[in-house]
Amino acid sequence: MTTSRRKFIQQSTTVVLGAAAFSAQSYARILGANDRVRVGVVGFSDRFRQSLFPAFSYHDKELNFDIVAVSDIWKIRREEGHAFLKEKMGHDIQACVNNDELYRVKDLNAVFISSPDFMHALHTIDAVRAGCDTYTEKPFAETMDDNRTALKAIRESGKIVQIGSQRRSGQNYQAAAEFIQQGKFGPITMVELTWNVNQPGRWRRPALVAQMKEEDTDWKRFLLNRPKEPFDARKHLEYRLFWPYSSGMPGQWMSHQIDTVHWFSGLQHPRSVVANGGVYWWKDGRKNWDTTTAVFDYGPESDPGSGFQVTFSSRMHNGDENPAEIYYSNGGELNLITNKVSPTGGLQEKMAKAMNMTANLLPDVNLTDIAVKVVASANTGGDILTSNHVRNWMECVRNRRQPNAPVEAGYSHSIATIMTNAAVRTGSKVTFDEKTQEVMAEGKVFKY
Repeated sequence: MTTSRRKFIQQSTTVVLGAAAFSAQSYARILGANDRVRVGVVGFSDRFRQSLFPAFSYHDKELNFDIVAVSDIWKIRREEGHAFLKEKMGHDIQACVNNDELYRVKDLNAVFISSPDFMHALHTIDAVRAGCDTYTEKPFAETMDDNRTALKAIRESGKIVQIGSQRRSGQNYQAAAEFIQQGKFGPITMVELTWNVNQPGRWRRPALVAQMKEEDTDWKRFLLNRPKEPFDARKHLEYRLFWPYSSGMPGQWMSHQIDTVHWFSGLQHPRSVVANGGVYWWKDGRKNWDTTTAVFDYGPESDPGSGFQVTFSSRMHNGDENPAEIYYSNGGELNLITNKVSPTGGLQEKMAKAMNMTANLLPDVNLTDIAVKVVASANTGGDILTSNHVRNWMECVRNRRQPNAPVEAGYSHSIATIMTNAAVRTGSKVTFDEKTQEVMAEGKVFKY
């Protein structure tokens, strides 16, 4: 093994395992470490129950965290949350009819926000203004008004906010980021992102829709700042299918992958986006596409002659549920499916001299227990990426350092998803006005 190769592996391992190196004794040296962190849950969703909670439960005793309350505007979910958390935590849980009641809970320190997509930024604003740190699921925001307002509120509050972009806590992603940022890969020339599934029930909840009655929820509160309209249980529970409650594929899936583009490249948003697609297969009344291809131009605003292209392609009617991310340079590719850098498709001799082309982005350790495979399901059972990410947030609540995915990461991925959604809705080439921080489509600010 070469010296540079060994150093790269050592550095990559340090980046990833540094968080795990924290011990219970480490926290005893931090002011307030002996105080139990009291946590609330905003939205008792499947994502929280099946992924965030298992991840939390791996670390709560060591780091002295406790869940004490749950808020959900739908009676059924609220009651389910109360029963589930009471059993798991071994003590009573305060069940709150809304977030106003939640933030009256005594000594509440932090919250998980796993409510519908369009609520994330708004619920984060409420939380930080109430004095709570947050773990906020992605997408962070679905409109620039919400995006800007939330960014400002969080910065003013000084609270710890972790955006649920769990790739930032993944071993191979951290190693890949370092590899590119150190210049070893060369300038990025193109990135291909794909996310294809074949899940007939994805985002559809007919059994739940049949259970929901208007008198058992708070439809007015559900709408928040979206246009007023009559109660619709499908939009309440199958919100991912309907704009303006979700952008669908861009917010749900692309936000994860485009975040790595920003992270690796240091760029904050695309220069332009175009998109095409439609509802080609699932004729079930949905408004958000089941097939999407978006093309992005990335590069510095000051130098339009330089940059690279990114493509995002996604379909819901044929797929192996294995999201893919491949970065290209003139010398080769960095493949986050295989976690390899190779000269494939590049100038092989030049690339081979520049770096060890057989380099594996994963350290030479047994990965049986720490696999970082990305899966297409939202409910992953406390997978290692989510576990690492939740732990990183819990540590940062303790030590007051910035987490792996701070609010700025959410702000940036939201610009990209909003631009994509604008391209989908208008059919135009969409740009971003750096001065006004607005997404522009057809010469106008994009709203809905």
